[in-house]
Amino acid sequence: MLSVPLINIADINRADLILEKMQDIQKNKISTVNWPDLYPSKPEVAFKIAHDGSHIFLQFFIEENEILAKTAEDNGHVWTDSCVEFFISFDGLYYYNTEFSCIGKALMGYRKEKKDSRHASQTILDSIKRYPSLGIEPFDKKQGNFKWNLLLVIPVTAYWMSDLKSLNGTKAHANFYKCGDNLTIPHFLSWNPIHTEKPNFHVPQFFGELNFE
Repeated sequence: MLSVPLINIADINRADLILEKMQDIQKNKISTVNWPDLYPSKPEVAFKIAHDGSHIFLQFFIEENEILAKTAEDNGHVWTDSCVEFFISFDGLYYYNTEFSCIGKALMGYRKEKKDSRHASQTILDSIKRYPSLGIEPFDKKQGNFKWNLLLVIPVTAYWMSDLKSLNGTKAHANFYKCGDNLTIPHFLSWNPIHTEKPNFHVPQFFGELNFE
């Protein structure tokens, strides 16, 4: 179980104020290598999460030796790039998959299982503020020692199929991921362990519990 602290942000449009408030929030590791025989690669990945009742603040921290950002549009194949993901279910039946490349390109769906999906509209995606440390321009594979981070501000209205008025006191189930399908050495990491034979993040039965203060 992960408790999501309640914070107060004076101006939701100022990333500096959000980052200042996030400094004291605990880091959580995305470090589970679920398929070590197939994909043993393990970059250093962590996240912080908080909320103000009407927005989720999510910050990812990544250290890896290769980065990729070829997807140039939202709702594209961001999971093939250096990608972080946040899946959440508010009702235990359906879940939202939100996926972000290292340059902040986004994919969002609402589904019961992997093959059954409704994609978010561009208007909804535009409501999610994204602050990638690597900028927003696409690039091909780069090798080296890279440290990058991504701050996300997700309004409750982005969860368009749920009748969410406030996150205060909400109980949900979620998982957090790091992947990169088209990297030279792909990896598939999760916060909560996954027990499947092959890589698959669309498994809400393995989500962990989130409690929003």
